[in-house]
Amino acid sequence: MAEHEHHEDHGHSVAAWSGVTIILVGSAVAALAVVLARPFLFWVGIAVCLVGAVAGKVLGMAGYGAKDVPKPQQSEKTSGVR
Repeated sequence: MAEHEHHEDHGHSVAAWSGVTIILVGSAVAALAVVLARPFLFWVGIAVCLVGAVAGKVLGMAGYGAKDVPKPQQSEKTSGVR
């Protein structure tokens, strides 16, 4: 059993959360537009999704993205099998 397991960050950051939240709102608006048969509202929802993708990228470039996680150092011990 490993003493210390290394888990990657998986994008838990302000940029990721903001982008995903905006995209979720846009997709909800687009889905509602499909149910209500409103083509203009559908395209508004798609535009909001695009804004969410751009906002996530811009926030990431502004320093609010996931930080680099250093690689774990390899120890001399192995799993015990030779």
